[in-house]
Amino acid sequence: MFLFSRSVSWRLVLAFLLSSVFFIWSCQPRKSQHQIAEEVAKPTEPVLLYDINIDSLTVENGTVKRNEFMSDILLDRGIDYALIDQLARQQRTVFDVRKIRAGNNYAFLRANDSVQTPLYFVYEIDNTDYVVFALNDSTPARRGHKEVVRSVEEARGVIKSSLWNAMVDGNYDPNLANKLSEVYAWTIDFFGIQKGDNFTAFYEHLYVDGKPIGIGRVLAARFEHADQDQYAFFYVQDSVGDYFDEKGQSLMRTFLKAPLKYSRISSGFSNARFHPVLKIYRPHHGIDYAAPAGTPVYAIGDGVVTRKGYQKGGGGNYLYIKHNGTYTTAYMHLKGYAKGIASGVRVKQGQLIGYVGSTGLATGPHLDFRFFRNGNAVNPLTVESPPAKPVDSANLTQYSAFVQGWMQKLNAADSLALQPKTADSIQKQ
Repeated sequence: MFLFSRSVSWRLVLAFLLSSVFFIWSCQPRKSQHQIAEEVAKPTEPVLLYDINIDSLTVENGTVKRNEFMSDILLDRGIDYALIDQLARQQRTVFDVRKIRAGNNYAFLRANDSVQTPLYFVYEIDNTDYVVFALNDSTPARRGHKEVVRSVEEARGVIKSSLWNAMVDGNYDPNLANKLSEVYAWTIDFFGIQKGDNFTAFYEHLYVDGKPIGIGRVLAARFEHADQDQYAFFYVQDSVGDYFDEKGQSLMRTFLKAPLKYSRISSGFSNARFHPVLKIYRPHHGIDYAAPAGTPVYAIGDGVVTRKGYQKGGGGNYLYIKHNGTYTTAYMHLKGYAKGIASGVRVKQGQLIGYVGSTGLATGPHLDFRFFRNGNAVNPLTVESPPAKPVDSANLTQYSAFVQGWMQKLNAADSLALQPKTADSIQKQ
């Protein structure tokens, strides 16, 4: 009797559990036949490469070798020479195959069949642009552009020798030094930065296929130079972006601080300098920037070329630019001039005008740069340049809030951290 009762009780418990499970399951919402059919029919996301569905293709990657042409690459893969010639001639308006460069990447997209028939040849023009050649029909070649991801990252460092070396020491892209020098070109003389100067910058790091390809815009920066903080914020108003300080004043000035990048001052402004060639003391009313021959020289402001020529035994190849009724600048010992530079030509601020050389009376390659106010030579390093247009008064309230957000990040306590940090903001180009 005892065994029979225990058996009956277990059966009752099991029946109760099964009925409970069935009840719960029956209460769940049911998918209709139409919903089930839609799920089955829903296509899977195709795998795209160069905007081509490669689900049923195989990919062969390669790199252009030295002295290798597109015809060499295609012939090695069994492509008929007549087709190669046709591609070269008929698709020249899309891409001139003679411009293929060693070191650039390419890819063959092949059919997944027994002979691996090549269907497309893709040549990567640079990090973002490519051209696709169809190898199996008369489809014209086309250009494409890879997606560029902009990651907002942070860089912080202290100057020990140069801004460039500070970037290297902090494991940042050294090209960020170029970007910062361009942002502060009107307000900081980078030939005069000192040991102990420090910086913080938020900038766009560009990525393609998960690999870094370069630096985009500097979005906000703080540069402490000579115990003074210099701020820079990229702000867009009236659809135009520019750099402003924390008060809304433009960082752009009438004149650049220097006519060339990354050099050193070898001789300053003086009324009695010992001349290294003539071995006498005489005035040197300019600044000598020592730099390798061929270093680009830029106009420090808008103006008109008034004089261009050669001074034997003196300034060598020289150039004078009149900026307005008050200021004129001179550039001497040039190796040569930029294309189109001639007397009477109007130039823009930052425009390439020539190259550092050692023509005339010079012991080595350098630029002798001179600044004239009302015809009188003045020290270029002491010239105060007025700012360009500030933030519009109607935008100042919005700009102030914009700046405060960046200031909190720029002035964070860990100002000596040297590893890049990725911010939350990621934008796609």
